[in-house]
Amino acid sequence: MMYQNNISFAGAGRVAEALCKELFHAGYKIDIVVSESEVSGKALAGSCKASWSRDLLFPVTSKVIIVAVPDRNLEKVLESIRCSNEAVVAHTAGSIGLDVFPEHFGHKGILYPLQTFSKGRKINFIDLPFLLECSDDISAAILKTLAESIGGEVHLLDAEQRRILHLSAVFACNFTNHMLTLSKNVALRAGFTFDILTELIKETFSKAIDSGPENSQTGPAVRNDQNTIKKHLELLSFSPEMQKIYNDMTLSIIEYYKK
Repeated sequence: MMYQNNISFAGAGRVAEALCKELFHAGYKIDIVVSESEVSGKALAGSCKASWSRDLLFPVTSKVIIVAVPDRNLEKVLESIRCSNEAVVAHTAGSIGLDVFPEHFGHKGILYPLQTFSKGRKINFIDLPFLLECSDDISAAILKTLAESIGGEVHLLDAEQRRILHLSAVFACNFTNHMLTLSKNVALRAGFTFDILTELIKETFSKAIDSGPENSQTGPAVRNDQNTIKKHLELLSFSPEMQKIYNDMTLSIIEYYKK
């Protein structure tokens, strides 16, 4: 199926790559990919039969311009965009609102996919939550159709709700991933690779999804097993930083289940 609204991208990083390729395979025409990096920009544009440029000048055929750049660059990029007054310009940042857009944009929105993206990794967009906030009904209708056309589940919400969900995602994804990194480092001290933890990790996440994380907690902290906790802290004597993390997490778990 070929969709009417041509799309262009500002950015060629992880989010831009995943969205651009998925929309292209869904039948959208990709006009242009704009990026500072010629290598990644041309590679993404070539994979979607689009052109590449460093100039943030977009053709009038581009009805949607998706701005997927690092948060620190977002305001500068938006101020530099030149496009049709009819175009819907949308950014993908989770913690930045509509107020970052220059006033002259008539149609603007936020299309935030609640997912973690990595270069070269294929993402399943079916039922993927897209958190949507728009300046007007036209932008909302176009961006909703776009997200749903690749299988996304659209949620219309305000800035405060989106920022809170972005914070929730940091706990669920970023902090969890760092804990896995630390657990890997501990396993290596026993002479084992990260693979030894694979089945434990799979069951941990499967159980949290099936039963709710608050109903799935096990381990010495939830039992308030002070003997084991003390031994663990002694084993972590090689890293005062990890001792502090262990102690803080343990106290948090004990306090949570006291309730």
